[in-house]
Amino acid sequence: MATLYLMRHGQTAYNLEHRVQGRCDSPLTPLGVEQARVAGRWLAARGVRFDRLCSSPLGRAASTLALVREELAATGEKDLPSIELIDGLVERSYGPFEGGPVADVPAELWDPGEALVPFGGEGSAALRRRMVATLTELMEAPGAGTVLAVSHGSASLQFKRAWEDRARCPQDVALGNCCVLVYEFDRSSRAFFCQSIWNPCEAAL
Repeated sequence: MATLYLMRHGQTAYNLEHRVQGRCDSPLTPLGVEQARVAGRWLAARGVRFDRLCSSPLGRAASTLALVREELAATGEKDLPSIELIDGLVERSYGPFEGGPVADVPAELWDPGEALVPFGGEGSAALRRRMVATLTELMEAPGAGTVLAVSHGSASLQFKRAWEDRARCPQDVALGNCCVLVYEFDRSSRAFFCQSIWNPCEAAL
């Protein structure tokens, strides 16, 4: 089976300020930079070799992956793949609430269901379908044996929930900054099986 490592980006300025990010962007904080480096060293220590490195096009995710790649390269790993920006890994749209206080969102931030749709945002059902379709396409591509994909909190949560009934590990785990969800992908059934969820930064920082 192929293996997917799905990672959330590092801490950002908006995370600290409790502001809605969605498809607007804010830079990684110094802590966020260190989280990305810790996650990269965590992956390197496990000897993981990636065939593809993919990121949401938003700066916070792409910056996280660039730092992870630097840490993988620092171990002497050769022939690291270049970073691919994948539109389908982008965070959900929060419509007019983006950039504003989290408290203004009229539903739970990461899983608002369909409450944002009347405001022009993306509903959870659509986000879940998009993430499943995007990651399935990535894993079905020729040569995609082991893939690292960096995405966002709400997007990663919806992907996780799509496959919870097939998970092989506990699922009631917080998705902290730079958390890593590890999935086996069965090409014959086009199904993902969650093997583990790690928050490497919590223990290291």
